[in-house]
Amino acid sequence: MNDPQNLTENRPSMLARLMAGIADHCPDVTAGPIDDEPTPDEPGHPEYHRRQRAAFALSRWETAAPYRYREATATHPDVHAWADRAADDIRSAGILVLHGNIGTGKTHQAYGALRRIAEAGPRNFQMIATTAPDLYGLLRPGGSDKGSEHELKRLMQIPLLLLDDLGTEKLSEFTEEATYRIVNHRYNESLPLLITTNLPIKTGAPTPDLVTRLGDRLASRLAQTATSVGFDGPDLRRGLRSVS
Repeated sequence: MNDPQNLTENRPSMLARLMAGIADHCPDVTAGPIDDEPTPDEPGHPEYHRRQRAAFALSRWETAAPYRYREATATHPDVHAWADRAADDIRSAGILVLHGNIGTGKTHQAYGALRRIAEAGPRNFQMIATTAPDLYGLLRPGGSDKGSEHELKRLMQIPLLLLDDLGTEKLSEFTEEATYRIVNHRYNESLPLLITTNLPIKTGAPTPDLVTRLGDRLASRLAQTATSVGFDGPDLRRGLRSVS
């Protein structure tokens, strides 16, 4: 004997009846495509998420950048190219050395390069920006509550590092060893490094230059991976003071 059936189970659903009624009254109308793709202003679109990452990265950049350089922008094409490589693939950027006389805009360009990377919306934006004297002060005994070795490893491993005014510090066995460990580690791990210096790259004369300052081991690594950009001209800071 068959099981009894509930008549409501065999009734068409309300949606089915509605669709059948529409088909009866509009036999020549067919459903068109539905455009439900998100726009650049909506979650789910790649550009929306890039903007979100860029906003977060810029907030980090503003925290790390000194007040004087909050409006810094990079204008040199070689600096642009380095920043774009770093934004696209951090391990392809290499080392960028900005060298030239005092007050020619090297630090401005350096912070502008880091800002350009942040504006690109990378998936991971972490940076440390410091001057060479502040760096070595941090690494000396008592310079950090967390210890010099902790700070050294942080500088070695941070994705983006700006070392400003390299060559202004007093040269010693301590500064030479610390510089070598930082540059060598970043070279081995293909992590970008941004250096500004008032020293010429190499003069071949008794006057100080960056190659003799860093030593042959680091000079060899810089020669292989570094992009060198020179800045010349008058001291821009003196010009601004004379105008005021």
